[in-house]
Amino acid sequence: MSPAIDQSLSLLTDIAYGIIFAAAASHVARLFRQPLILGYVLGGVLLGTHLGFGLVTNEANIELISEIGLNLLLFIIGMEINLRELVKMGKSMLTLGVVQFAACVALGLLAFRFFGYRIGNGNFDLLYIAVAAALSSTLIVVKLLHDKFEIHTVAGRLTVGVLVLQDVCAIVFMACQPNLLNPQLGNIAQSLGFGAVLVATTFLASRHLLSRLFLAASKSPELVLLTSIAWCFFIAGLAEIAGLSKEMGALIAGMSIAAFPYGTDVVAKLTGIRDFFVTLFFVSLGLKVPVATWQLLKISLVVAAFVLGSRLLSVAPTAYFLRMGLRNGLLTALNLAQMSEFSLVITALGANYGHVSEGLSSTVLTSMLVTSILATYIIKFNDTLTRTLMRAVRILNVQEGGVQEDKRDIVRLGCFRAGMAFLEAVETRASHLKERVLVVDFNAALKDLLEPRGFHWVYGDLAHPETLHHWGIKDASFVICSISDTFLKGITNRRLLAHLKQMAPNAQIIMTAEENQEADMLRKEGARYVIVSEKLSGMRICELVTKNLDQLDA
Repeated sequence: MSPAIDQSLSLLTDIAYGIIFAAAASHVARLFRQPLILGYVLGGVLLGTHLGFGLVTNEANIELISEIGLNLLLFIIGMEINLRELVKMGKSMLTLGVVQFAACVALGLLAFRFFGYRIGNGNFDLLYIAVAAALSSTLIVVKLLHDKFEIHTVAGRLTVGVLVLQDVCAIVFMACQPNLLNPQLGNIAQSLGFGAVLVATTFLASRHLLSRLFLAASKSPELVLLTSIAWCFFIAGLAEIAGLSKEMGALIAGMSIAAFPYGTDVVAKLTGIRDFFVTLFFVSLGLKVPVATWQLLKISLVVAAFVLGSRLLSVAPTAYFLRMGLRNGLLTALNLAQMSEFSLVITALGANYGHVSEGLSSTVLTSMLVTSILATYIIKFNDTLTRTLMRAVRILNVQEGGVQEDKRDIVRLGCFRAGMAFLEAVETRASHLKERVLVVDFNAALKDLLEPRGFHWVYGDLAHPETLHHWGIKDASFVICSISDTFLKGITNRRLLAHLKQMAPNAQIIMTAEENQEADMLRKEGARYVIVSEKLSGMRICELVTKNLDQLDA
């Protein structure tokens, strides 16, 4: 058997071991009501040579797959970064991100000196651990906020905005790393220049090329998805050629199509693929876990406490003074209370350059695992923790203030003939409700038709209801679908109703049926009202005939 085939079989075997052990460990974690991420990491630990059975000795195999997952995740993150919304936040968003990173690095330089870390004689342990502790995990935060459907809240947007600026700071630091002993501004400027050119080129191509491709493919969601993924890997490849990281290229690719209405639909369809690769990413982290010592655990817990404390001290007061709201500031700080994958990359590069001592990489890895596990609980209960902190802060007589969310609580699914008739009725009979209507449809031409009239349109494919999660319909008052099963593609009204009941438990759901028997079934399964078009038409015709006969008889 050829070496290439042997290598392929080894890769498949290691992936199989990773998925099997991750699944088994995750079921154990679920039984004990623990986060699934803990199960993924535990699966990797059991597979590894340090603390496990030694079934996987070639860690590079799983790292290859996890790297693909990381690229897809950063692509999705990019699509969640709507530059227009960030620009609306303007200087406040930029200030918050810069203050968070700078303040956390400064606090780290002060705090970690007491634990023996220093800078000097070619050793930069203190600087590296301060920078590593200042960065938060985009992967973990976005996944958990996605799962809680909080990515589009004010706090969610603030969190993502800070994460983007952290990534920029991390890229700048990585550009400086080779020259720490002898900094050269020319090399740093060259790296930043390549990045600026790539961003400008990508956005120009996206505006003039992708926009036409997406418009042509808008009625074929599968083609939209395929085009988006191809764009991701193409820009990632260009980034690598330009001397930047592939991950940075994937992030830029996502940001370049975030302004298009198809981004959310692509995110929903990529979720399953992303989760497969992200699982292997955490398995690969578990494979690297070193043999634990009391000293390593102690310093890791200290770093975890510092990360949480530094986020609260740097983010919450800044958000409050920038009038973003104390509650939003506290939520954002809690969301950011973990260490980043970039921390591992930066420390590994530092070890290659000879900047750090041998034990620092183990400390950063263990600290990241500890903060990652804690982050799953902190984000899960972020609202409860924020309420507790708010009660403590009110003792100081600090007012909440902040940014208010837009209320789009009348959700219109599909906008064909009946949908357009509904919108026209709202315009003529209840125009004050226009700002509360959210129209979800896959026809991109509706955007230019509806938004000038005051309605808000978003792209959505009802055959994939997961898309609706990302538009925040959980607080909807009404969800209306007037499309019968004859015209629904890839789903039925009954299946759609089952999804809607979970996504918007407090909404009054209005569905459509073609027969009375089907209408009765939909009502039994939770629909508040069911429209039978032929029945309504017959009743209206009867009213007209009766009215005119009465007039003729008179």
